[in-house]
Amino acid sequence: MTKPIPPLDLSWLLIESPAGTTHVGAMLLFEKPAGRAPIVREIVDAYRACTPVPPFNYVPELLGRSAPHFREVTDWDPYYHVGHLALPAGASYDDLLRLVADLHEPQLDRDRPLFRCWVIDGVPDGMFAIYTKTHHSIIDGESGLRRLYAGLSTTDRRTVPPPAFALGTPEPPAHSATSLAARIADSVRGALMQVEALNQVSVGALRKVLAGALRSRLEGSLPFVAQHGPTNAPLHIGRSFATLSLPLDEMRRVGRHFGATLNDVAVSVIDAGLHAYLRETGRAVAHPFIAMCPVSMRADGDTAIGTRVSAIFPRLGDPGAGAAERIRQVADSVASCKKELGRMSSEAAMTYAVGLVALAGLGASTHLDRVARPACNLVISNVAGAKETRYLNGARLVGIYPVSALAASIGLNATLASYHDSMDFGFVGNSAALDGLPQLARCTRRAYEELREAAGLQPAAV
Repeated sequence: MTKPIPPLDLSWLLIESPAGTTHVGAMLLFEKPAGRAPIVREIVDAYRACTPVPPFNYVPELLGRSAPHFREVTDWDPYYHVGHLALPAGASYDDLLRLVADLHEPQLDRDRPLFRCWVIDGVPDGMFAIYTKTHHSIIDGESGLRRLYAGLSTTDRRTVPPPAFALGTPEPPAHSATSLAARIADSVRGALMQVEALNQVSVGALRKVLAGALRSRLEGSLPFVAQHGPTNAPLHIGRSFATLSLPLDEMRRVGRHFGATLNDVAVSVIDAGLHAYLRETGRAVAHPFIAMCPVSMRADGDTAIGTRVSAIFPRLGDPGAGAAERIRQVADSVASCKKELGRMSSEAAMTYAVGLVALAGLGASTHLDRVARPACNLVISNVAGAKETRYLNGARLVGIYPVSALAASIGLNATLASYHDSMDFGFVGNSAALDGLPQLARCTRRAYEELREAAGLQPAAV
């Protein structure tokens, strides 16, 4: 069976290169229950006994007489797709981060189903981890995280539910047969909607160009107007990875104090942390950063296969801004971007994303982005999480840290997901320019502490 590849999903395949990979993933950290030495082996064996289901049994075919499509395959190598590793005795948490970074580096083999995962034993403090990666062409961050949570249990019973790659999706409702005239009408309607979407996007872009030519201060989303920084150094294959967890309820209280959202708080502290990290490493920049923030276009209950996202490009805070002023600048900029995106139809928003990804990929492949303005300086993504504590074979999930993609000369991705009572951050960087991401995570934590103090909140008692 074959399935046409939608334009946005196709773009993730077309722009990919060995140094600019477009797979997304996550590191799940678990606490072993006492007296359960074989728990990791049991999970590995259970996963290898499962069978991948769509879209995890898709292989892309881009060349040939037919249009680009996914082909379903029935054969898979469970030992290749489900790995079993162990850190050496005495290993540290930083050793786990380095291992995950190494596993995240290579492209997925396009002659096999587009996912891999590793169960990693020997993590300090009696823990183990699962790192999984999947190509962005078959899944987006929100739907991917939903699947990871769905592959876990809400009780601490000794059970191993089917993993994300073996979870079926609900069958679409059956449609009665339609006449040829009705199918032609649907095709014409779809074409007209795409034309209208392109019109909305092009008119908005023209306004930005004219405003820039007149030296007006640009507002709303600002793709391709960012100034170069260390995060835009040419991508190399190497990756750096770091994690951070912050208290979720406290972050919400900080946001309410400033009339800002939880997402504004996260973006603000990442922004401040990045400026501090670059100052500490002797590479301070004198301009605000521009971030790309993906926006999910999924309605509640939408389980469609593939990626359904658009994006906004807010200007972040001034380099020297204090904590209170920075979050106000960020909140205003994000609100302006969301208002602009809200004026687009859903089709226009999706078309906007396709066009931007294509342009960014073209700039990277031709190296024009080294002399022209990059699409943005960094990616900051916030994906919905889960409130309930989750378990796997009796082991409690401690944290879930996204490990996202780097492509198109954007060398830093900070993706966060809420879980239970914390907000978990995963930082992925181009190690050729940003090899000290644990230091960036520490700077981001200090930036949060400064923002919390500016909100008049005291740290929680230990």
